[in-house]
Amino acid sequence: MTAELRARGGGGEDCQVLLNQMKEITGIQDSAFLLAALKAADGDLMEAVTFLTEDPAPEPAQGPAWEGSTVSKQLPQDVSAAPTPHNQDNLCTANTVRPLESPKTPAAERDAAERAQDSHSAENKNRSKRKRCEVWGENPKQNDWRRAGDWPVGMKNIGNTCWFSAVIQSLFQLPEFRRLVLGYSLPQNVLESCCSHTGKRNIAFMQELQCLFALMLGTWRKFVDPSAALEVLRDVFRSSEQPQQDVSEFTHKLLDWLEDAFQLTVNVTNSGDKSENPMVQLFYGTFLTEGVHEGNTFSKIETFGQYPLQVNGYRNLTECLEGAMVEGEMDEAAASQSVKYGQERWFTKLPPVLTFELSRFEFNQSLGQPEKIHTKLEFPQTMYMDRYLYCNKDLIQMKREEMKRLKEKMVTLQQKLERYMQYGSGPARFPLPDMLQYVLEFIATKPAVAVPSAQSSQTTLQHSQAKPHVLDVLSQPNGIQERTDTRTEEEAFFVANSSPQQNSSVELQAPVSAAELSERPAPHVVSEEELNLVQTCLQRWRNEIEQDVQDLKESIARINLSIEQMYCDPLLQQVPYHLHAVLVHEGQANAGHYWAFIYDQPRKRWLKYNDISVTESSWEELERESFGGLRNASAYCLMYISDQVSRAGADEDEGPEARQFQKEVEALSPELRHYIQEDNWRLEQEAEEWDEEQSCKIPQMEPAPTSELQDLSSESEPEQSSVCEQSVHSLSSEHARIAKEQTAKAIANTADAYEKNGVEAALCKAFREEYSRLYLLSKETPTPQNDARLQHVLIYFLQNNAPQQVVERTLLEQFADKNLSYDERSISIMKVARAKLSEIGPEDVDMEEYKRWHEDYSLFRKVSIYLLTGLELYQNRKYQESLTYLVYAYQSNTKLLLKGTNRGVSESLIALYRRKCLLKLNEVAASLFVSCEEAHVSEGVSILNELIIPCMHLMNNFEISKEDLDAIEVMRNRWCSYLGREDMDAKLQMKLGELLPRLLDGSTEVIVLKEPPKIRPNSPYDLCSRFAAVMESIHGASAVTVK
Repeated sequence: MTAELRARGGGGEDCQVLLNQMKEITGIQDSAFLLAALKAADGDLMEAVTFLTEDPAPEPAQGPAWEGSTVSKQLPQDVSAAPTPHNQDNLCTANTVRPLESPKTPAAERDAAERAQDSHSAENKNRSKRKRCEVWGENPKQNDWRRAGDWPVGMKNIGNTCWFSAVIQSLFQLPEFRRLVLGYSLPQNVLESCCSHTGKRNIAFMQELQCLFALMLGTWRKFVDPSAALEVLRDVFRSSEQPQQDVSEFTHKLLDWLEDAFQLTVNVTNSGDKSENPMVQLFYGTFLTEGVHEGNTFSKIETFGQYPLQVNGYRNLTECLEGAMVEGEMDEAAASQSVKYGQERWFTKLPPVLTFELSRFEFNQSLGQPEKIHTKLEFPQTMYMDRYLYCNKDLIQMKREEMKRLKEKMVTLQQKLERYMQYGSGPARFPLPDMLQYVLEFIATKPAVAVPSAQSSQTTLQHSQAKPHVLDVLSQPNGIQERTDTRTEEEAFFVANSSPQQNSSVELQAPVSAAELSERPAPHVVSEEELNLVQTCLQRWRNEIEQDVQDLKESIARINLSIEQMYCDPLLQQVPYHLHAVLVHEGQANAGHYWAFIYDQPRKRWLKYNDISVTESSWEELERESFGGLRNASAYCLMYISDQVSRAGADEDEGPEARQFQKEVEALSPELRHYIQEDNWRLEQEAEEWDEEQSCKIPQMEPAPTSELQDLSSESEPEQSSVCEQSVHSLSSEHARIAKEQTAKAIANTADAYEKNGVEAALCKAFREEYSRLYLLSKETPTPQNDARLQHVLIYFLQNNAPQQVVERTLLEQFADKNLSYDERSISIMKVARAKLSEIGPEDVDMEEYKRWHEDYSLFRKVSIYLLTGLELYQNRKYQESLTYLVYAYQSNTKLLLKGTNRGVSESLIALYRRKCLLKLNEVAASLFVSCEEAHVSEGVSILNELIIPCMHLMNNFEISKEDLDAIEVMRNRWCSYLGREDMDAKLQMKLGELLPRLLDGSTEVIVLKEPPKIRPNSPYDLCSRFAAVMESIHGASAVTVK
C-alpha cells in the first residue's frame, strides 16, 4: 500500500477516508480513478489532489436558468401565504414563529462593501513577492496604488529601511520643518564655490529630501519611494556587519547634515553664526551643569539635540528625567570636606522640538553582545518642563528637599506596616490581625465529635474528585500527556462558546460543612471564665492593631498624594510640551523593525506610519505597542513639541488638510511642482498599462453543457442569456442538487394532494411544507457538533434574513431541478415549477442580489471545507498542509463575517488552530535550523519563509487578538534567542541575521502563501456528517475518522 496508507495503518477504512476527502475536494466520484491518483502520488493526499485539479475538471450538469416574475405572484394564493408555519395545523410551535419580512435596507447597500473577488493566478503555487500595494492573495488593483484624498502617504521599504521611514515621517509632519526643507535654496555662487566632499554630499541629500517631501505633499500615489535619498546615505551607513540602522544614530547624523546644509545659507549673510541656523533653532537647546567633584564646585553650559535617558530602574518618563537631571548628593556644606560628589542639570533653553532618546540597548559583558531592555516605561501626552528649568532652580530645590523628606517618612511608615503584616520570628510570617483572629477561632472551636462512616466516605470521595487526576496524567504515554497539556486553550475556547445549558453542569466548590468545622483543632478543656478572659483580651488587641494598621495606611496614602501633587503647582505648569511622535522598535538589539505613531493635528487623532501603511490609531494602541513590558516592541525615541509649535500647527491646519497641502504645493518652486506632475503622469501611465494587461486576460467562465442549453431553449428562454445569469443559475442549480434528497422527500409527501387536486396543488403543498420545515430548522439553537446551514442553502438564507423574493425563488428552483425526475409526479411538479420560474421577471427579483446570496453560500461551504480539511490534517500532524487550509479559511471567512455574524463560521475556532499550527511548525523549523545539518537547515528556512513568515504578516494585517500577538511573540523570541549562541558557527549566525529582519519586519518583502488545491464547495457530498465527526474529534481530542 502507499506511504500515506501505511502511515494510517493500511486498513480499508482509512483508505476510504482518503477517497472520501478526495471526492469532496475534487468533485470526482470515480473511486478507481481516485485510488490510481493516490497511488501515483505515493499516498500523499495534497499531491494527489493537486495532480487531479491541475487542469479544470468538467463542470457538472447545470440546472436551468429562468426569468420571470416573483414566486408569490405566480403561485396560487395559499402558496404565497406559505412562508410562515402559521397555516400548518400539524405544527405545534406555530405561535413562536413570526412571518419573514423583507430587509429594510437595499441589497446594494448591504453588500456593496464586499464585492472583492478572489482571483488567484497559477503562479501563486510558487513563491512570489508582493507587487506594488498588492492585497494578500489577490491581484493588485489601481485603488491599491492611489492615495485616498488627503490621506498621508506611506513610504516604501526598499530593504531594511524602516528606520528611515519612521524618522522622516515624524519630521515631515512638523509644518515648520517641512517648510524649511521645501524652501531650501542656495545662490549659484555658493553652489559653485562648494568644493568639499561633505558639503557636496549635504547639498545632494537636501535636494533629494526636497523632492521626497514634495512627493509626500502632492503625489497621487498611496506611498512614495525614498530610494534616491537613501542612495546618498548608503555610503555613510553602509556596513557589512550592520544591515539595519539604529534610529538614534541616523537621527544624530541627519540633524548634523541638515545643520551643515543650512549653515551654508546662513553664511551668505552671517558667516559662522550658528545661532541663526534654523535647524539649530528648531532642534537644539542648552543646559547648565552644576556640581561638586572632590570638594571642588564646577559649572558648564552644553548644547544638546537628542537628550539621552536611561530606562533601567525607572517607571515613567518623569522619573527618567529626574534621574538624568540629578546625580549623587549636592551638599555645598560638605564640599570643603572632599567627601561628596554630585551634580545637577538645568535646562537654560529648550528647543521647539524636544527629542528624548530612550536608551533601551545595553552591552552584556558576559555574553559579549548587545541586549535590548524590554522593561515598561510610561510617558504622558503632555509634559510640563518647568521643574527642569534653571529659572525655577530655587523653588525646585525646595520641593526636592521636601520630596526627599516625604519619601524618608514613607519608608519608615512602610517598615512599621510591614512589621504588622509580616509578623513572626521564623521563615513563615503572617499578618498579625489574622493571627489573632485564628487564635480566637481556635479557642471558640468545640472538641471534635465522631462522623458517621458513610458521610465520611462521601466527603472523602467529593474531595478526591476535586483534585487533579495526577496518577492518570503520569500513567499516560508521552504523546498523550503532551496532548493533554496543549488542550488548555481548546477547553477554554469551547467553554466560552458553549450554551448556558452546557455550562450549567459545572458546579462551584461547596461551602465548608459543619462536619468539616468540627474536625478542626480545638482546645481539649476550656472553662467559661478562661474563654471569656482570652476572648476579651484578643478581641481588644486585634481591634487596637487593626486601628494601627488603618492609621498607617492612611498616613502612607496622604504622603503618596502629597508626592503626586508636589509639582502640580500652577507656577510649574507654564511650559507644556505635547507628544508629537513616538518611534517604536520591535525585536532584539541587532535585528528588528521600526514604525512611528504621529499625532495628526487636523484630524485630532493618532496615526500609525508603518512603511507603506498609514492607518488610524489610538492612544490605547500606542500605549500597548510603545510602553514595553509585554512584547518585544517599545518606544525608542519620543518627540515632543512646544505649545507654540503645537498651536502654530493647529492654526495652519484649520480647514481641510487637502486645501492646506494644496497651498503648500502651489508655494513650491516651479522645478518641484514639475517633478510632482511628472510622477503623477507616470502613475497614470502605469495605470493604463495595468488596465491593458488586465484586458488581455480572458476570464475563465463555466459554460453550461449543450444539453442544458437545449432544455432551456425548449422552455422558451430568451436566445441571448447574459454571462451573469448563467453564473447565477449555475450556483443555484448546484445548491438545488445538494438538497435533492430533501426536495424529493417533500414531493413524496404530496401523493394525496396530487391524486385529489392535481399537480399545482401538490407543488403548493410541497412548497409550503418544505418552507416551514426549513424555517423551523433555521430557528433551532446550534450545537458545537451540528451546523444546520450545511444542510440546506435556505437555512443559511433564513438565518441571515435574506430578502423574501430570494428565499422563495431559491425554493422554487429546488422543485424545478431536472435531477428530480424519478417518477411521473416528480416530473409533473418539476415542469410546473419551471413554468412558474419562467414567468418571474427582472422587476420581480433583483438577479444581482440573488447571485450575491448564492455566491455567499458557496463561499460559506468553501470556508467550511477548508476548515474541516485543515482540522483533519492538523489532527493527523500534517501541520504544513493544515496551515495552508486554515489560513485560506480565515481569509475567506473574514469577508463573510463583515456582512453578519451568521454569514461565516466561528472565527475564533479557525484562529485557534491556525495559531496552534504555527506554533508547531515554528518548533519544527527552529529544531531543524539549530541541527546545523545543511539539509535540515535548508528545510527549516524553507518552512519559515514559505509558511510561518507570510502567515505572521497576514495576521498582523487584520485586527489581531492578544492570543495571536502572544503566539507571534513566542515564535519571534525563539529565533531571537539563537543570536550569539556559541554552539552555532558564523555561517549559521549570518543566515540567522538575514532571516530575523524579515521575521520581525511585518511590511518588507511579503510573500504570498501557496494556495491550497482547488475544491468544489457545492459538491453533493454530505458535509454535515463530516462536520459532526470533526467537531466530535476536537471535543474528544481523538483522531478524525469519517465514515
